[in-house]
Amino acid sequence: MSLSPSSPAPGAGRRFAVVGNPENRRTTMFAAAVGSAGHAAPRVLAWRDVLRGHYGFTPGEFVRIDSPGENAEVDRLLRGTDDPTRVEGTALWHRRFTAAVREVTGAARRAGAVTSADPEEVAVMFDKRRCHARLAAAGVPVPPALPGPIGGWAGLREQLKSARISRAFIKPAHGSSASGVVALSMAGPGRVKATTSVETAPDGRLYNSLRVRHYTAETEVATLVDALVPDGIHVERWLPKASQGGRAADLRVVVVAGRATHAVVRTSRHPMTNLHLGGARGDLDAAHMAIRAAGGSFADVLEVAERAAACFPGTLCVGVDVLPSTGWRRFAVGEVNAFGDLLPRLTGLPGSGAEGLDTYAAQVAATSAAVRRAEREEHHHDTTA
Repeated sequence: MSLSPSSPAPGAGRRFAVVGNPENRRTTMFAAAVGSAGHAAPRVLAWRDVLRGHYGFTPGEFVRIDSPGENAEVDRLLRGTDDPTRVEGTALWHRRFTAAVREVTGAARRAGAVTSADPEEVAVMFDKRRCHARLAAAGVPVPPALPGPIGGWAGLREQLKSARISRAFIKPAHGSSASGVVALSMAGPGRVKATTSVETAPDGRLYNSLRVRHYTAETEVATLVDALVPDGIHVERWLPKASQGGRAADLRVVVVAGRATHAVVRTSRHPMTNLHLGGARGDLDAAHMAIRAAGGSFADVLEVAERAAACFPGTLCVGVDVLPSTGWRRFAVGEVNAFGDLLPRLTGLPGSGAEGLDTYAAQVAATSAAVRRAEREEHHHDTTA
């Protein structure tokens, strides 16, 4: 997949389409990468139209399934709420979105087009419980998690006590971008601390904010957890993270066509390292040195990320959140993101085959291999049917 940004991609002239939002940075950056590789500008099929059944594909077209986020109308169609800052409604969002992805990919494949993602894999990645179980079954290191279902604060408190877990992450099963995530510490009976970006309104409704806050009254924490439970939650042990510059650190590794191509360190003063919550990009070279000093290699990080991505072989690109333990000695996978490639101004890792390319150019360069694989699978299906 070695390709300079200015040289024509293999198969130049291929037709591309994007199911996304025209105003979404992912969509516009992918379109720019398509043009830079010598292809015609991709057709953009807006999610707001796709969700109403308006779409069509052509034979040989490569169809990128993009994020439906950052559009209030689309959010309303998927979650049934007029306020995009609301936390609730993720279970309904998951049902509607995954149904739409199945319909779109089915239509594309019947037309002879190739899609960037497998609909069943997308459904698993957007269910943290199922994703965690799939990774664990494949031997990918993950934080220990509580078995479900979890019925509310009282039940959660008892399960945590039985599992001897005093610090945990509570994650909405179908959430993204840290929406609804709670970092919970329990120091003893009645002594709790919940760190989250969720604001609880007087009527009990939950809203996302850009300010991380702390709840220390058990009644407040109980109200928060009980409001999250109806949509489903995933609870896992809060692993102590490595630090960089006195800030908690983890890594986002982008894997394209099975190969780790891009990596960024994310640091924060808070347990959540998301950039929109005050996180910042860290120093990747410093992470390399810290890992070597601990007797390891950065290749260990990439190997863990690639093993996680291998659990989703039908999806061209995933973003893997790798959690380094204190001292940078061990690594676990926190999440696998179907749309985890928005890393502007980041070029490929040395030796990755994507040197000089951003995450979108790397995906464009990999489409030829994806198309060949789809053709082989279709031929195998035809000969065995």
